[in-house]
Amino acid sequence: MTKFEQKTFNIGELAGISKQNIEEHIKLYAGYVKNTNLILEKITEYKKDEAHTYALGEINRRFGFEYNGMKNHEVYFSLLEGGSTPLTTSEVLYKKIENTWGSFENWLSEFKAIAMTRGIGWAMLYHDRKNDVLLNAWVDEQHLGQLQDCKLILALDMWEHAFVYDYPTSKKKDYVEAFFTNLNWKTAEENFSK
Repeated sequence: MTKFEQKTFNIGELAGISKQNIEEHIKLYAGYVKNTNLILEKITEYKKDEAHTYALGEINRRFGFEYNGMKNHEVYFSLLEGGSTPLTTSEVLYKKIENTWGSFENWLSEFKAIAMTRGIGWAMLYHDRKNDVLLNAWVDEQHLGQLQDCKLILALDMWEHAFVYDYPTSKKKDYVEAFFTNLNWKTAEENFSK
């Protein structure tokens, strides 16, 4: 059976996002890894007996939530590793953003607006590889709205747990700004080019 391992992240001091917030957030990520593995064990157990058909169906629904919670956080934390790096105008990702939205500023404005969506979820930048197009999207919770067959380039966690130690919910816009201040665009570029 597949077993997922918790990843470690080398996140230094961040501007506007405290060490405590990152430490607590990583504990939550660890829970997603643990629950993903637990659900996989239960699926193996439940599928052996028809008496567990209902439970099997329900736990399969939960699997997408836990698994995507794990994977979304791995992208998110990786974007905060290694210190802030700019996305230069010579980068392929920058050119693709500019080509898609007319300018980097247009994309950034749209992405930040998506991040301010009411409720819990994620602001995401995807690459639809088949059609070679970039797409912004809001993902409810962890799993509702994930774009099929698209590569995740950039993930911004907009659940309160991502910023609550540093910002009240009325100031989540400041957290979005802090995320972009600390963003390692080199990692986003690597996500795009892979």
